[in-house]
Amino acid sequence: MEPVIQIIDVFGAEPFSGNPLAVVMGADALETAGMQRLARWFNLSETAFVLSPTHPDADYRVRIFSLERELPFAGHPTLGSCHAWLSTGSKPMNEVHIVQECGAGLVVIRRDQGRLRFAAPALIRSGTPSGEELSEALQLLRIEPCDVVDAAWVDNGPGWLGIRLASAEQVLALQAAQNWPRRIDVGVIGPHSSGDTAFEVRAFFSNHLGAIVEDPVTGSLNASLAQWLFETGLVEQAYVAAQGTRLGRKGRIHVRRDDAGQVWIGGETRTQVEGRLQGLFEHQPLD
Repeated sequence: MEPVIQIIDVFGAEPFSGNPLAVVMGADALETAGMQRLARWFNLSETAFVLSPTHPDADYRVRIFSLERELPFAGHPTLGSCHAWLSTGSKPMNEVHIVQECGAGLVVIRRDQGRLRFAAPALIRSGTPSGEELSEALQLLRIEPCDVVDAAWVDNGPGWLGIRLASAEQVLALQAAQNWPRRIDVGVIGPHSSGDTAFEVRAFFSNHLGAIVEDPVTGSLNASLAQWLFETGLVEQAYVAAQGTRLGRKGRIHVRRDDAGQVWIGGETRTQVEGRLQGLFEHQPLD
């Protein structure tokens, strides 16, 4: 039987306003080259493939692909894959949470106030960037060192370097470079002075062709930015961040930290398209 495909809108405050994710269910028979080929064909920021788990504590396994590579972890594919898995009638082993297996290990997901939330994974790289690393990020963003309030590595898998600006207005005014000769992933955050959101976030990364892409809404980046903000004492309570504004999206990321210090990232998830992938296995191998 051909695999089921769902297009999930993740983090959108309303339908068709977040970050779309293609989720291929029952993908155990697909090889890596076939997954990468499909991810490029869908041409979304990421495509997720749901498989049977290999870890005894996991409810399902997911492999996440950008247009150029497999990612050990990404946020909106985590929530979108969980939404798709639950929508098929699958039941987790634990009534309180769902456990996803991915390249970064096991990720815990909870249902909370009608939303899915994932536990932010530990950073694999943190600390202050070197002068050369920061200079490259500022060249990409086309801003001066005096514009930066703070900067830190906030990498939980994709490779994010975080830049904090003084205001949401400065974040929204950014005009990043259109191309970059090397792999680069930069996330920018600045506070709103009023309104229903505390921060504005933008995410820029280079694709496999060297073009700079702005991601509509980025769960992994918001997770690591939140860990940074809580750790530095800039925030102490739950907050909502906005992302995708310059792209005409209305992404809303719900952030909180529990009493144990675990950061949770949540948002709305909606199935917008559902069907089957036709002819997928007619021309194997997909390389």
